[in-house]
Amino acid sequence: MLYILDTADLEAIKHCNEFYPLAGVTTNPSIIAKEKTDFWKLVKEIRSIIGEEKMLHVQTTQKKAERIVEEAKLLKEALKGDFYVKIPIGEEGLKATMELKKLGIGVTMTAIFTPAQALIAAMAGASFVAPYVNRLDNILGDGTEVVAEIVNQLELYGSDCKVLAASFKNAEQVHKCASAGCHSVTVAADILKTVISHPMTDAAVAGFDKDWMSVYGEKTILDL
Repeated sequence: MLYILDTADLEAIKHCNEFYPLAGVTTNPSIIAKEKTDFWKLVKEIRSIIGEEKMLHVQTTQKKAERIVEEAKLLKEALKGDFYVKIPIGEEGLKATMELKKLGIGVTMTAIFTPAQALIAAMAGASFVAPYVNRLDNILGDGTEVVAEIVNQLELYGSDCKVLAASFKNAEQVHKCASAGCHSVTVAADILKTVISHPMTDAAVAGFDKDWMSVYGEKTILDL
């Protein structure tokens, strides 16, 4: 499982990159716009924080295939390292993906809502497909079931494309996607923190501290 942070908040990225086994960072136009700052300065700072060995996914703003390819090449050159251009599913996006595959630039095809969309994106050469879990749940769909179907289809056809599940509102959705064999998830910082939280864990740690202090007081192993 690859855990990827879905934000452009630099402080959140710094914190999570230090304390969690992050594989990288994903952004989209909405996330970028939320920061209300210079685009290039922001994405280059993200790259500086996570380093070139971790993935950075940045979404194109173009609509036509030729311009998508042009923008992807510019982003790759500027951001270096393990880079993926995010492209929404569609005819122009598929055309651009096939060209970018030839150029060796990774593509994450996004705004996926069906297994059929994911499969054709994979066949076009996408490295990742990003189904939106919570948005499917919000329209009485089953986001994690769609993720499971996509995983199964990609395995059936021997594709090396990976599922990057996105759009989460709670840790249970993340857990269900992991149980379905999802290769990677991209989540906000608060969801990532919720994944490792449990009141019984807090209670267990409090018990350890109480028992230790009853014998050794404030001293730690380093003090003994």
